[in-house]
Amino acid sequence: MRFLPIRLLPDNTAFDFVRYRFAAYAFSLLLVVATLGSLAINGLNLGIDFKGGMLVEIQSVQPIDPGTLRSRLTEAGLGAAEVQQFGKPNEALIRLDSDQLGTTEAKQAAPRIRAALGEGYEFRRTELVGPRVSAELFRDGALATALAVLGIALYVWFRFEWQFGVAAMIATAHDVVVTLGLLSITGLEFNLTAIAALLTLAGYSINDTVVVFDRIRETMRKHKKLPMAELINLSVNQTLSRTILTSGTTLVAILPLMFFATSTLLNFTVALVWGILIGTFSSVFVAAALLLHLPAIRSTEAEAESPEKAVSQ
Repeated sequence: MRFLPIRLLPDNTAFDFVRYRFAAYAFSLLLVVATLGSLAINGLNLGIDFKGGMLVEIQSVQPIDPGTLRSRLTEAGLGAAEVQQFGKPNEALIRLDSDQLGTTEAKQAAPRIRAALGEGYEFRRTELVGPRVSAELFRDGALATALAVLGIALYVWFRFEWQFGVAAMIATAHDVVVTLGLLSITGLEFNLTAIAALLTLAGYSINDTVVVFDRIRETMRKHKKLPMAELINLSVNQTLSRTILTSGTTLVAILPLMFFATSTLLNFTVALVWGILIGTFSSVFVAAALLLHLPAIRSTEAEAESPEKAVSQ
């Protein structure tokens, strides 16, 4: 593929992706184990959306000292508030869980925070969620993500064959789970915005996978005697430039958001950037290679065509 006189990607690649499938599986397994370990030890940094309480985003003219703010809020009877700097040194988030509000009524918490901090602070955002609503939001968000992955698998199943559906579901679930691991390890807030990122990632991941699967199905019709491993390599190589360029252009659009976004979008953009990288990896190295370990889609016992002949056709 060319842009003006510059060659962006080779026109005819011949990488042996299938050969390295077990190394790719090992890498994926390592990521999944790290994710499960982090979820077991650290859990997710649930946002106010999912655990209830109050979130206040503040900005000051001078750099903010989180320790000083925590002391002021504790002295004001607001409990052990969590103060976290983000972005610039003069910006911070104040989190008060439902249990941390103590005897303070939720509606009275905001003015008491203002009084405790004093002058010189701009309150840019205030969110308040009750514990009952937060539990419902968490349940609905988890259900939406699970149904999205299942629906994607069913779509691929009906469009192609059941083997494709199983491979697509494994690859998509892998991308979502590993992205959850990143959120757990980094401590980024897991809220409704993060759920939106996971759903977006699932759709993006399956889009890449379907392109590869569609080419595999087309190649199977053209080269009926080509062994499955060679057929997968041929198909992935034929779609490689499209996969890389699509991921690259998407990253170009998202990366500025990751560096300049406010706290409300940071977890969304970080999850998407990581998810796109992992999704590209799984589409190229994992999803298609999984077909080799499922019952044969069609017989490959007939005499195979040579790879050179297949590529030339």
